[in-house]
Amino acid sequence: MTEDLTAKSATELAALIRTRRTSAVEVVEAHLKRVEQVNPSLNAIATIAPDALDLARAIDNRSAGKQEFPPLHGVPITVKDTIDTQGLRTTYGSRLRANHIPEQDASVVARLRAAGAIIIGKTNTPEMAIPYETDNLVFGRTNNPHDLNRTAGGSSGGEAAAIAAHLSPSGIGSDLSGSIRVPAHFCGIAGLKPTTGRVPMDGHVPQAVGALALGACVGPMARRVIDLALLLNVMADAPPVAISDSEFVERSRRQLRGLSVAYYSDDGVAPVSVETAEAVEIAAKALAEAGFQVRAERPPGVSEGSRLWVELFSRAASEQLREFYRGREDEAGSRVAVILRQQREEPTFENRIETAERIARAVVERERRREELLRWMKATPLVLAPVGAVPAFEHGAERVDVRGESISTFRAFSYSQTFNVFGLPAASVPVSRSSEGLPIGVQIVGRPFEEDTVLAA
Repeated sequence: MTEDLTAKSATELAALIRTRRTSAVEVVEAHLKRVEQVNPSLNAIATIAPDALDLARAIDNRSAGKQEFPPLHGVPITVKDTIDTQGLRTTYGSRLRANHIPEQDASVVARLRAAGAIIIGKTNTPEMAIPYETDNLVFGRTNNPHDLNRTAGGSSGGEAAAIAAHLSPSGIGSDLSGSIRVPAHFCGIAGLKPTTGRVPMDGHVPQAVGALALGACVGPMARRVIDLALLLNVMADAPPVAISDSEFVERSRRQLRGLSVAYYSDDGVAPVSVETAEAVEIAAKALAEAGFQVRAERPPGVSEGSRLWVELFSRAASEQLREFYRGREDEAGSRVAVILRQQREEPTFENRIETAERIARAVVERERRREELLRWMKATPLVLAPVGAVPAFEHGAERVDVRGESISTFRAFSYSQTFNVFGLPAASVPVSRSSEGLPIGVQIVGRPFEEDTVLAA
């Protein structure tokens, strides 16, 4: 083929390979060449899979005479470096695992391989997935493809940058505080945080255990929404089936016309830039023109989401870091070191009781507010909101200016954190650009296990 294979979506590539208009080898070679040309300036892919071309040749050889193919037959993908890949270095962005080779795949990776996908590389992540800047002592920082002086986001920043720069058509990231949606928003691609529990999280570090299991998830990232649907269909706890572009669009039109959508750009926690608020308005207008019933309204409970995130997850995440680095604290990078210093002393029995009681109160409040939100969503199944307060910020920023107010980068993404707390499916999709040419995404949120509705919208 003479056309640029790296510009194709995963869905298009699967169809081209299936109909023998190209081969898996040609597709993988095109992407590896693109990586060689572009990755040095981005540092998005941290480790190249040495067997990618061999796997592509094996797939092409097995394809001769076949009529039926798995959904991702011969399609290259990338995987965030917090997710285990058998035989392929996986570091979690930590010097403690700089040369770690997992003995088995995470379940999601095994499912993608079984569906015919070829892993071509692991993408960079902050150390132990501490967002929102992808940088670590093993591989260094990842740059935003739209402006090398800005971050690609975190913690799935390498994945977002790789996909945006056509190093990979699609891949998988993980999300506890917006770590799929924020990098997607920063880099101008699409990303889905599924319903908590919809996709298995074994083989991910940090582990989704204890309170973290309420909000952590693994999800797909791509340049096109159809590819999110394709990958989710393979990754989730359901039998994979083939999906075509035309089927997806037609089903979406049939299903969604007349559905109610509420939109907001003020969660009561963080202000958003004027251009961010305008992007939400643009998206709301587009949905209204497509036949949705659209109104401005802030859903109940969202103003408490960021506070509940801290109460539910911050202590559990810190304790897991302490156990991971125990006895080797001096090898931690600066961001992790700060957290370890805060947790330096072993908690007393009384402190553990107090912490457990505080988390228990937060869980009870979370359940109450989630129930209230889900009752409200019975009549309004979709919500449109910002991903965060601002587009991609400069490397190393700890604070951002929003309408004359200086806020922390953590507070700036309260809009994303909220839906981890409530465990709802949420997709980030690009809508517009800032005056500096930076992508601005919006977030579409749905009811539990209604990813199809979210993606169709």
